[in-house]
Amino acid sequence: MFSKQAMTISQQIDQLKTRGLSISNEALAAAYLSNISYYRLGEYWYVMQSDKENHIFKSNSNFTDVVALYNFDAKLRILLFEVIEKIEISLRTKLIYHLSHEIDPWWFQNFTLFTDSLALVKTLGNLEEELSRSKDVTIKNHKKKHKDDLRFPPAWKSLEQTSFGALSKLYSNLKPTVKSKDTIAKELGAVNHTYLPSWLQSIAQIRNFCAHHSRLWNRNLPGAPKLLSKPPNLWITESINVPKQHEFKRLYVHMCLMKYLLNVIQPNNDFTQQLDGLFSTYPNVDPDALGMKINWQQEPLWQ
Repeated sequence: MFSKQAMTISQQIDQLKTRGLSISNEALAAAYLSNISYYRLGEYWYVMQSDKENHIFKSNSNFTDVVALYNFDAKLRILLFEVIEKIEISLRTKLIYHLSHEIDPWWFQNFTLFTDSLALVKTLGNLEEELSRSKDVTIKNHKKKHKDDLRFPPAWKSLEQTSFGALSKLYSNLKPTVKSKDTIAKELGAVNHTYLPSWLQSIAQIRNFCAHHSRLWNRNLPGAPKLLSKPPNLWITESINVPKQHEFKRLYVHMCLMKYLLNVIQPNNDFTQQLDGLFSTYPNVDPDALGMKINWQQEPLWQ
């Protein structure tokens, strides 16, 4: 039976010091712990422990290093969220444009276009909730003006209200016979529809980590995106050798996919400079915890 009791901030500091974490400024540590929970910060000092069973820290472990890791991770999430935003808007635009022209503006509720009907029911149910909660003037006016039309508002209105995850699921669920599925993949440099779904799934998961302020540093990520053997655009030289399964657990391969897509969407982006600058600002952060390759900045993809 779980028996631990809640500790005061001063008790938290005493416990950390007893376990071997150096805290030179207790007032500053108290300020951090009053705004960032002990449990959340614990995700960053965990690797500093030599005895993880008894939570004993390695020698020279310092609270300031914990804070640096936390701040690095927070800024990394902000950077990736901005990158993913551009990918999300591009995907949304392409889905709306190509499918509304190929089929009609209500293609997203046409069950004959999708492989998994149950998945589409769930997606549409979530979309209906989003629209019912929406305060957007466009949606309100549409419902008022077309109250006898029982369909969703057209794609260019409805799909502006939904999440990246839902867009990813709509795209992935489209039947291969839908021409726009390949068109969108080609426009994003993914060659055809067999590759893009796993990329989008990967990015959607990372977006959720960013949105919920969850740790990305030193995190094992689920899934393994399907990589192109001969990408039409600049890629990493390691593509000659298929990445091993354990490499997909780290963030680097997933960031490479983001960079690949971003280079198509916004060719003159500064993702490389911002990411490199982040590592320069926090030199004590181990790039290997993200799976970064040595001299990654020199890769064709990142130049």
